[in-house]
Amino acid sequence: MTMAEAAAHSAPLERDARAINASGHHEVHPGEIAIGVIIGRTSEFFDFFVYAIASVLVFPALVFPHLPRIEATILSFAIFPLAFIARPIGTQIFMAIDRRYGRGTKLTIALFLLGTSTCSVAFLPGYESVGNWSAILLAVLRIGQGVALGGAWDGLASLLALNAPAEKRGWWAMIPQLGAPLGLMLASGLFAFFLGALGADDFLSWGWRYPFFVAFAVNVVALFARLRIVVTPEYEQLFKSRELTPSRVTATLKAQWRNIIIGAFAPLASFALFHMVTVFPLSWVALFTKQDVTRFLLIETAGAAFGVAAIVVSGLLADRIGRRSLLGYTAAAIAAFSGFAPQLLNGGELGETAFMIGGFILLGLSFGQSSGAVASNFPKRARYTGAALTSDLAWLFGAGFAPLAALLLADKFGLIAAGGYLLSGAIGTLLALFYNKELGRRLD
Repeated sequence: MTMAEAAAHSAPLERDARAINASGHHEVHPGEIAIGVIIGRTSEFFDFFVYAIASVLVFPALVFPHLPRIEATILSFAIFPLAFIARPIGTQIFMAIDRRYGRGTKLTIALFLLGTSTCSVAFLPGYESVGNWSAILLAVLRIGQGVALGGAWDGLASLLALNAPAEKRGWWAMIPQLGAPLGLMLASGLFAFFLGALGADDFLSWGWRYPFFVAFAVNVVALFARLRIVVTPEYEQLFKSRELTPSRVTATLKAQWRNIIIGAFAPLASFALFHMVTVFPLSWVALFTKQDVTRFLLIETAGAAFGVAAIVVSGLLADRIGRRSLLGYTAAAIAAFSGFAPQLLNGGELGETAFMIGGFILLGLSFGQSSGAVASNFPKRARYTGAALTSDLAWLFGAGFAPLAALLLADKFGLIAAGGYLLSGAIGTLLALFYNKELGRRLD
C-alpha cells in the first residue's frame, strides 16, 4: 500500500471522528486532552507489556527450546531491545508522513502497524516447526513494533502540558504516565488468568496467544479515541498555535542536539527502574526461584496499582516543590534503592511483595514527571519533533537493555549486581540535572 492509498484509507476514520465532535461544541479543555492521552498511552504500554511478559514466559521455550533455560531467556532478552533501537527510525519515517499527509494519517498507519506487529506474534511458529526462522520472525515483528511506536507520537502530551494552568503543570504532566501501570495491570491480569486457568502445556501451546489478539482490538479503540481529538479543527489550530508541528528530524538533531541529549538523560533513573520492577523480577522469579509465576503476576498487578497512586502524588509534589527537585530527590532515592532492594527478590513472597510495592512507589514518583522533563526543554519550533526524539533516546538508553543487562549481571554476580544498571541510570539523571541549569529553570 502506498502512502497516498494509506491516506485515503484513513480519511473515513477521520471523517467519523470529526462528525462526533460536530455537534454543540468546541472549546478545548485539558481534561478532554487527558482522556485521549490516557487511552493512547494505555494501549501502547499494553502492547509493550504483552510482549515483555511473553519474553520471559513463552519465547524461551517456543523459540529457543534447544538451549538451557537461562541461555534461552538471555537470547529472548537480546531481541527485546530491537524495538527501542528501531523507534528513532520510526520517528524519522513518520514525521515525514506527518508533514506530507497529516497527523491523522500518521497515527492511523502507525497504530495499525503496531497492532498488526503485536497481533502477528500470536501466529509465531516455534523452533520445532521452522528452526531458526522462528527467532528471525520474532525479531522482525519486534522491529515492526518499534517503528510503529516511533510513529505513535501524537504530541498530545506536549499539548496537555502547554495548555494546562501554569500552577498545575506538574499535575497535568503526570497524566500521560498513567498509561504505563494501567497497561501493565491489563497485560499481567490477562497472562495470570490464562496461566491459572490452563495447564502449562496448553498455555505454551495456545493460551499465551490470546493476549496478543486483544492487543489489536485495543489499538483500534485507541486509534479512534485519538483521532477524535487530533483531527478536529479546534485541535488542529491549537497544535499550530503552539507550534506543535513536525520539523525535519535531521534539522532538529543539528539544532537541538544538546537539549535532546540532556533531555534523554534527565529521566534516565525512572526509565531504568521501569524494567527493573516489571520485566526483570518476573525473569528472576521464573528462572531462579520455586515461586508460582501466576501469583507473582498478581503481585505485579497489585504493585502497578501502587504505581498509579504514586504517579498521582507526583503531580501534587511537583507543583509544590518543582519538577526538577522531584526528579533529583527520586533519582537519589532510586540510587539508594539499587543498593539493597534487588536482594529482596530472594526473600520469598514477603520479600518479593516488598520489592514490587516499594519499587512501584518510587517508579510512580519519578516516572510521573518524566514526560514533563522531556517536553519542556525545547523552543516551540522544535518541541514536537524534539520531544519525540528525546523520548525515543531516553527509552533506548534507560530501558531498552535493562532486562538483558540486569539478568546477565544477576546470573554472573548475584542480585546485588543487578542494581548496578539501576544505579547508572540514577547517576545519569543527577548529572543531567546538575549540568543543565537551563533545564533546571524551565522545569521549576
